[in-house]
Amino acid sequence: MILRLEGAALFLVATVGFDLTGLSWWLYAVLFLTPDISFLGYLAGSKKGAILYNALHSTIAPAILAGCWFFLKDPLVAGLAAIWAAHIGFDRMLGYGLKYASGFQDTHLGRIGRQRDGA
Repeated sequence: MILRLEGAALFLVATVGFDLTGLSWWLYAVLFLTPDISFLGYLAGSKKGAILYNALHSTIAPAILAGCWFFLKDPLVAGLAAIWAAHIGFDRMLGYGLKYASGFQDTHLGRIGRQRDGA
């Protein structure tokens, strides 16, 4: 539960951060689900899918991007980092964690989806 609350906090803080950039909310709406293109990695198998999914759903890259804003002072850089972080927070809030190579349903937050009898 605490990890889901942490995800909700990230989602809210990143969304407020996006608002502070002054960028259009259309950009937020259009790009919010972009990290989910990583699902396509699962076409190449569970291991490659997990690697790609985790690369786009780890907070490392948006944090580095946000750090770049300190040097570039470009609102677009901050906005993209905020959208990306908000997406990650939203996913975590819903219980979608980083994936294990065993399958999409196996995450660091636990197994997602319907549980089979006897599982």
